[in-house]
Amino acid sequence: MYYKKFEKGQTINRIRNGRKEHNIYKQYRDDNMIYIYNDYGGTHTTSLAAAYHLKQLPQSQKKLTTEQILNVKYFNKLTKKDFGKLIFHGIDEEGNSVYTIGRKRNKLVVKALKEWTLLLEDKHHFQEKIVFSNTSPTVPMVMSIGGFFSRGLGIDFIGVPLLVMGAKQCCDNIYRLVENTKKIGEAENGEKVVILENKSYK
Repeated sequence: MYYKKFEKGQTINRIRNGRKEHNIYKQYRDDNMIYIYNDYGGTHTTSLAAAYHLKQLPQSQKKLTTEQILNVKYFNKLTKKDFGKLIFHGIDEEGNSVYTIGRKRNKLVVKALKEWTLLLEDKHHFQEKIVFSNTSPTVPMVMSIGGFFSRGLGIDFIGVPLLVMGAKQCCDNIYRLVENTKKIGEAENGEKVVILENKSYK
């Protein structure tokens, strides 16, 4: 996926595999945001959250089908080498960028990114508001086990069905978490960096 930010009033073109996917005609505002969904591995609940955020999944708390889950971009696709990388998923209807990151158990990754963002704002007049939203509380045990078998041991015939089962269990929680994340992001609270731990979504 290629993304370039244009000046106000211009068109955003998103291109996949050399073909223009679609155009978003958007008057760019001065208050665009960056959303970063984070968890341990960055490939399961974060991918679902990004897909909900970008309206690539049904906008409801209804249980997802196996096909819908497995078709989510990056779901169970990332590996250990992708830990710590910001993965771009797309631009939402408000012109905000959506990313995910796998931080393993180290929550200091998010804290460090916050401090780096504040430094950029202070020294280089970086303007975008950034919202870090932790999806880890939504992870059910069966998804953790599935991730261990599939991503950790490479045994997909055991791991993938467990991951799908887990995704069906937690998809309603993830949808509500995303809706709350966007609501808080849009709030005018004066904060340039917001960190959401989302403990109520366990």
